[in-house]
Amino acid sequence: MKMNINPKSWLSTFQKGALALTLVMSLVLISGCDNDDDSDTPEGNSIVKIAQGNSNLSTLVAALTKYPDLVATLSGDGEFTVFAPTNTAFTNLLSAIGQTSINDVPEDVLKSVLQYHVITSGAVRSTALTNGNVEAANGEDIAVNTSGGVKLNGTVNVTTADVVASNGIVHVVDAVLVPPSIVPIVGTIVAPAYFNKNFTTLIAAVKAADASILTTLLGNGPSNKKLTLFAPTNAAFAAAGITTLPNKETLNAVLKYHVIDDEVRAAELPEGSAAITTLGGKFYLSNNGSEGVFINAKTKVTATDIVGKNGVVHVIDRTLLPPSKTIAGIATDLSTAATPQFTQLVAALARTSGTENDLLAAVSSGDANLTVFAPTDAAFEALYDALEVDGVNDIPLATLTAVLKHHVVAARVFSTDLTNGSVATLNGNVTISATNKTVTDENGNVANLSADAALLNVLATNGVIHTIDRVLLPD
Repeated sequence: MKMNINPKSWLSTFQKGALALTLVMSLVLISGCDNDDDSDTPEGNSIVKIAQGNSNLSTLVAALTKYPDLVATLSGDGEFTVFAPTNTAFTNLLSAIGQTSINDVPEDVLKSVLQYHVITSGAVRSTALTNGNVEAANGEDIAVNTSGGVKLNGTVNVTTADVVASNGIVHVVDAVLVPPSIVPIVGTIVAPAYFNKNFTTLIAAVKAADASILTTLLGNGPSNKKLTLFAPTNAAFAAAGITTLPNKETLNAVLKYHVIDDEVRAAELPEGSAAITTLGGKFYLSNNGSEGVFINAKTKVTATDIVGKNGVVHVIDRTLLPPSKTIAGIATDLSTAATPQFTQLVAALARTSGTENDLLAAVSSGDANLTVFAPTDAAFEALYDALEVDGVNDIPLATLTAVLKHHVVAARVFSTDLTNGSVATLNGNVTISATNKTVTDENGNVANLSADAALLNVLATNGVIHTIDRVLLPD
């Protein structure tokens, strides 16, 4: 069979087919180009995976892995913008805050810093960033400036922009962004505690106290001579029996008691014993050279000369508690405690009330500065047996007064200040053995200082109490 083909018809059909093929190919190419624009990285390459794949971001990854919720968020669905600090950026931050590892930083502080690098409102390329503020995930603003590159908060530069992830955009930055709420703390005497997880109780106390406390600690002090902060660790609060924070008024008093209105380096601390004026009253320092520096006998200085721009920090192992009661008040309280102490001593002092030698008035006076060697009730009972009397009221008042005065030194002396030798009391001398922790009366009777730390160096507003296990008898 012979087929007749119209050349013009064939050409028309070919042209139409070619045009259709061209359109199909164009659609395929356009579709491919669109997919490339929308996803420069393989599907599922999240922000976290991108960070994990960059060795220069290993510190950021280590920090993020402390918070599974942040890892889950930045690994999941969403559109985030992350400013990613390099390892060098973190090293520089740690140097600025006086720490050696991100593991030293309290978790709540580190988490806030990390959240301050995340924008949750969308994936924003560098070309879409504009001058102004953008809110970070921790609720604080980041200041953006795009004049001559992207700069954040005035000093932080975006060094690698627009790393596309399946759930957002990563911009690598050359410094860690510090939230505006934290910036005032950096470099001050608050910083060594704020950025170290061993001082979280102290920082919690500062936050719970009046705002004026933090304001003072961030300044140069009332006299504008900078400050000295004796900073208690978390263990120091526990050692002082503080397991929950007290009320605001008490916190204010306690915190002020740790601050000197002047910058005093370790080498400038007075030698021997000295009364030191703080913003919350006087504490008593014993500088025993190689044996250490003690405050109120019970607290030891464990690290010194951590310098800030507004002063210096010394670390202590027991929180300082300012005294609030006199010797008489403390003895009375202890005499009525669940496990009574000093009931007989209080009764003996009361017998002198109103006499020419009113010892109760003396140990009650706010102007006094005394040391009392306080015999236990058991020590008085042993005395009654030796004298063959029934109690304190059977001892002649003159004799009792002479005995009591043999227990009082007219100066505040802590156990850390005791040295071997003779010490004058209000009635004769006693012999101290700092080595054996004993007090010997004029008759050779030896009394032991209490081994119970709670009953030794009991600080009063007008002196200090040392508990002993024997009544001292004058010659």
